[in-house]
Amino acid sequence: EPEVRPSACYTPSNEPTRQRQEAQIDEARLRAMLQQFKQDGLSIDEVVSRLRDLPYQDLGFAKVDHHRALRKGFPEVVFGERKTPAQVAAIARSILEHSERVLVTRASPEAFDAVQSEMPDSEYDASARTIVVDRRVNQTSVPGVVVVSGGTSDLPVAKEAVITAEIMGCEVDQVFDVGVAGIHRLFDNLPTIRKARVVVAVAGMEGALPSVVAGLVNSPVLAVPTSVGYGASFDGIAALLAMLNSCAAGVATLNIDNGFGAGYLAALIIGSPFFDQRNP
Repeated sequence: EPEVRPSACYTPSNEPTRQRQEAQIDEARLRAMLQQFKQDGLSIDEVVSRLRDLPYQDLGFAKVDHHRALRKGFPEVVFGERKTPAQVAAIARSILEHSERVLVTRASPEAFDAVQSEMPDSEYDASARTIVVDRRVNQTSVPGVVVVSGGTSDLPVAKEAVITAEIMGCEVDQVFDVGVAGIHRLFDNLPTIRKARVVVAVAGMEGALPSVVAGLVNSPVLAVPTSVGYGASFDGIAALLAMLNSCAAGVATLNIDNGFGAGYLAALIIGSPFFDQRNP
């Protein structure tokens, strides 16, 4: 799966000790294994066998990057589209053998059925088309992310951003259906939006919402164009170009329908605890 690069806007938290404890679940397993080896609890062959899969595990149809959690603080995310249900389930199972969290995006109901048959604690959001397995205990969420959408038709992309940010340790406020066609709805929600440390603004049609929001807040705005609209919207290209040409400062534009990328980047910007180990 493609690896998302860290943002230059990443700001470390003021609670590094607590964050390291939250972030290093995979590193903690590695340390525990080495401690067992030190105390003669494991043989050399057993250690070598376990370490062999750390860089990646070759499933034949996929090379699962188990080392990504150690490099980046969060495991590989599975892009489910065009994968068979069996492939999605096998990759998810492989990731969960080394981590307590897995996120699958663009997942079909059939893929969810395959995953749930092996992982009964998996959850599916039919709107966002995401599969989530989250086995963490004592979870701590960092506030500061607000996701706004122009219309109800934008909800699948907006929800993908919400779910991504949440599994990465963010507390997310949701402000939906506040597009510029009824801009008074946006103004009614400004107190919530202005509390954000980063805003994800999702819109189709002419894509004006991120520019309006960016002119009203002092936080960065991650603009996500959607493929919603009639003919001249060109499946989101019109909204994409509008967002790229925003006259409001502080707008960063993602790809069309890329709610996942927006949620991931939002987590980096606010300093989600799962990323603290990236530069120990």
